[in-house]
Amino acid sequence: MVYFKNDGGQIIVTCSLFNEDNVQIIDSAMNWKIALQKASEPLLKANIITPKYVASMIESIKKNGPYMVLTDYFALMHARPGDGVNKMGMSLLVSRNPIDLEGKPVKIFLVMAAIDNTSHLQSLQKVISIFMDTESYKTILSANKSAIVSMFKKVKG
Repeated sequence: MVYFKNDGGQIIVTCSLFNEDNVQIIDSAMNWKIALQKASEPLLKANIITPKYVASMIESIKKNGPYMVLTDYFALMHARPGDGVNKMGMSLLVSRNPIDLEGKPVKIFLVMAAIDNTSHLQSLQKVISIFMDTESYKTILSANKSAIVSMFKKVKG
């Protein structure tokens, strides 16, 4: 989670959304549904989401196409806020090889679970700014878990 700590009267936002528990690296997956299920496992295990949320994400892609693929190799996987979500959370799956998501090659599956339409926006903005940084994006695409976790531990804003 993004949390606030008082450091001599200043508020510091630290990004600890991604850690050893919710960052996964794989070589590949047979299809995007299997990759999405794998990407969702940390959130399911932590009871942040329910299987209903995973099913909703799959149905959304089937109905609307690959709109969740935001840029080369990156998909922001989500469903309707609150529907199968117990609390806000994110998980990250990086594949060393591209996985076809309805005609779009994806290596990064970022699963976002939101409880409502607004509470996740600050966390999402922080994460997207990291993904927009070329060097950070290369670090994520490198599929080196310790480098990815270390990078997110260092992020402050």
